[in-house]
Amino acid sequence: MSSSATPATPPLHTRASYPHFLAIPTRWMDNDVYGHVNNVVYYSYFDTVINEHLIRDGGLDIHDGSIVGYCVESQCKYHAPIAFPETIEAGLRVGHLGNSSVRYEIALFRQGEDAPAATGHFVHVFVDREQNKPTAIPANIRACLERLKG
Repeated sequence: MSSSATPATPPLHTRASYPHFLAIPTRWMDNDVYGHVNNVVYYSYFDTVINEHLIRDGGLDIHDGSIVGYCVESQCKYHAPIAFPETIEAGLRVGHLGNSSVRYEIALFRQGEDAPAATGHFVHVFVDREQNKPTAIPANIRACLERLKG
């Protein structure tokens, strides 16, 4: 007799699993007609916590730098609703760090809660801006990403 058991769902990560946090206030326009933050806005929160960290801690020059990060993959799982006027706390860590790419893992927490309202990942490939080809992650950015390894 065969078992039809479904695979166990991996446990959700708690706040302690993320070394970097950014408080992000929701905006009135983030809510949809159902009264909660619309699913597409979560990706904006992901992008915000990642790029805030790269600019402030890694020295990424988004305007004049020779290296840029392109998103090549992203994914989000929704666990609980978020709604305006909440301020969410975005947790960030690095799941994999390659030569020219990095896989970030992100969790969005409601204030005071240990379980995430959403979890996801985001993959950047670093590219030479002029040649538009993948390039090694610069040392200053690599160092900031190393500190986020989970």
